[in-house]
Amino acid sequence: MEPFSVSRGTGCLVLAMPHTGTWLPQDAMDRLNARGRELADTDWHIERLYDGLVPDATVVRANFHRYVIDANRDPDGHSLYPGQNTTGLCPVTDFDGQPIYKEGQEPDAEEIGRRLADFHRPYHAAIEQELERVRRVHGVSILYDCHSIRSQIPFLFDGTLPDFNIGTNGGSTCAPEMETAVARICASATGYTSVLNGRFKGGWTTRHYGRPHENIHAIQMELAQSSHLKTESAPFAYSPEKAAPLRIHLKQILETLAAIAGPSLALTET
Repeated sequence: MEPFSVSRGTGCLVLAMPHTGTWLPQDAMDRLNARGRELADTDWHIERLYDGLVPDATVVRANFHRYVIDANRDPDGHSLYPGQNTTGLCPVTDFDGQPIYKEGQEPDAEEIGRRLADFHRPYHAAIEQELERVRRVHGVSILYDCHSIRSQIPFLFDGTLPDFNIGTNGGSTCAPEMETAVARICASATGYTSVLNGRFKGGWTTRHYGRPHENIHAIQMELAQSSHLKTESAPFAYSPEKAAPLRIHLKQILETLAAIAGPSLALTET
């Protein structure tokens, strides 16, 4: 199994999908307990939700599951949200704080190092390559990091998560025009809730690549899974009826970002 897949487009958008993969090496799968083998923390059907919204976008998708290694975590293992509950680079618990490995079968430091080399680094090398390729062509590139999560997870956050969770690390990872436009589209989407830099301010991917002064802009979109799944529990089935109106707003977001990233922005953000 290749660690990632790339669908190369001609536009300025690069869509990253670090958590849609469901593949694990057999030895890793065998060491998971019954709860871990449910793979419940997958970003279910995100690839289907975004499919075809912007035909000229590039898509970089991790094929491995986040339980192998989390492609949206700092490779040094530092927490992105100090003081808050979260899962690590190689998770040993799920989003509910429950163990996912059989007792004593968690990966050690040596294995984590191998997983970094075999999965995390190749995935990010592909993102880096595509962002640079796009920037050479257009003078600017936009990384849009695609995520989803259950709307209610008491271990991670209180209450119910908004439908749209926009992360720009406090406005540092993209041009202000982009942040403002995405927030406006989400806030005006009838029947949906949204927040800018709330519980999810952007993971390692957004923070690492978002360098507006170098004409590389990054935004994370964390969607509540209730917005496009029939239920947020197994079998995590996709709901075309829910997804249809959501896709209209997502398409508007992506098209607006591409429109903002014109020659004038590329020239003024140097």
